[in-house]
Amino acid sequence: MEFEEGRTPEFLNIFAASRDEIRSFPGCRHLQLLQAETDSCVFFTYSHWEREDDLNTYRSSDLFKAVWSDTKKLFRTAPKAWSLSDQTEVIINNIKR
Repeated sequence: MEFEEGRTPEFLNIFAASRDEIRSFPGCRHLQLLQAETDSCVFFTYSHWEREDDLNTYRSSDLFKAVWSDTKKLFRTAPKAWSLSDQTEVIINNIKR
């Protein structure tokens, strides 16, 4: 997420106020906030969900809607999101063959 110059304190307040609720949402196993070293206005949320359905349930929740409506006002560019799968075992298995 890229925030407008000077708007990151607002985002940090939103995140601080909601992180415990997000972390306790069913299926959320991990939530972390990362900041780019080269641009202090760029942040990433990194989360682990037990199942994709858990993430989708969160995205449909009143909690997400409230957090997102406040956060999206602060962006300087459109946000991007990715769902990723761990490929560690695939790589290890391919090396062993």
